[in-house]
Amino acid sequence: MTSIAISTPTTRLRITPRGRRAVTFLVSLPLAVALGVAVVGGGAALASNDAGAPAGSFPEVTVMSGDTLWSIAEELAPAADPRDVVAKISRLNALSGGSVAAGQRIAIPVEYAPAN
Repeated sequence: MTSIAISTPTTRLRITPRGRRAVTFLVSLPLAVALGVAVVGGGAALASNDAGAPAGSFPEVTVMSGDTLWSIAEELAPAADPRDVVAKISRLNALSGGSVAAGQRIAIPVEYAPAN
């Protein structure tokens, strides 16, 4: 008996310009949806115009010339880790960057309020 080898032709996948556009669209669609959701969700936070704690609900201190959040934290809570105190003050006052200016009034968490 003789064996006959049957070979099947191999074809390479070719994608047309229309197919490339379709693939690009299908890949970018979820990215566009995610970006849209992020923009709409992030805009709500900006639209609230929340500038930190409401006035009068927390004790406040006035920043003096040369004061930093770190020095204020060390003065208010000498036994606590200053990093934790600075983080709480920054969060409470919605301070981005952690810088303060002389004359600025900042709210202090109740647990670190100076005794009167």
